[in-house]
Amino acid sequence: MKRGLVIGKFMPLHKGHIALIDFALQHCDDLIVLVSASYDEPIWGSQRLEWVKETYKENSKVRPWLLNYDEAVLPNTSASSEGVSRIWANYLLKELPAIDIIFASETYGAYMGRFLNCESMIFDEPRKLVPVSATQIREKPFAFWNFLADAAKPYFTKKICLLGTESTGKTTMAKRLAHHFHTLDVPEMARDILEHTNECTEEDLLQIAELHAKTINEKIKEANKILFVDTDLNTTRSYSHFLFDKDLQVPEWVEATNHFDLYIYLDVDAPYVQDGTRLNENDRNRLDESHKQELANHGIHYVLIQGNDWDERFEKAGKAVVQFIKTGAV
Repeated sequence: MKRGLVIGKFMPLHKGHIALIDFALQHCDDLIVLVSASYDEPIWGSQRLEWVKETYKENSKVRPWLLNYDEAVLPNTSASSEGVSRIWANYLLKELPAIDIIFASETYGAYMGRFLNCESMIFDEPRKLVPVSATQIREKPFAFWNFLADAAKPYFTKKICLLGTESTGKTTMAKRLAHHFHTLDVPEMARDILEHTNECTEEDLLQIAELHAKTINEKIKEANKILFVDTDLNTTRSYSHFLFDKDLQVPEWVEATNHFDLYIYLDVDAPYVQDGTRLNENDRNRLDESHKQELANHGIHYVLIQGNDWDERFEKAGKAVVQFIKTGAV
């Protein structure tokens, strides 16, 4: 059995890395893909390891490994150096099973092969096949989106939340924005569970929060750079305070899912429409105050969209998204 080795930061995993790994798989029977992660790097090693695992979950020849290291022990450099390669090779000789061949896209691969006492193969060193670097992707992920591994795309997807009380156009706005920006939206889940707001129970709110978070986690895998989400956990908590005067307790994963990059709040000055499921207009306006107070309690800032013309509100919201993209280094 011929055992191969690919070493990389995979920060993030992109199609150049995948091309290298696929090339390596053609020349060995067992392949260790070593994710090297310094404690000082911006993306956790465990996250990068999951990207490799997800990408090659159907290939039993690939063995993803994680090496978290201290830069005081192992040098962290992108330059190929015989001295650095010797230090890394001496370390890996103690940590890994015997390696028969190492694959790389840079000169260090040949150095490492010599110090690991194994063969080496260099793949696409000038990066003509996949002309991109991980640094370029980190700095401008939207500009290099198509080079990202599918497994890494959710990490860089921007989640934009649409907030507001009942009958302010959130559902329609989320769908229109998703269509305009060629991506997906996540609807609010109350209508799937309740026929009328007044029939809501505390258990219903927990179910709504969990179903909503689950749907966000599913949809973000397929989203195109942006995911628009109708309402969030703060809204559900506001309902809990408004209807029951109680705090809503949710699992940690629900809390973690409800972190957004931009909040857009649709103000209450939109025309009120009673569709048979909503609160009356006075309660709807009081709920608006409750929602805004909930956001203030959690220190959440938002773009406020006002006006009684639906198209005007859509135009304002769209401009807010474009401005966010322009200034958000995406």
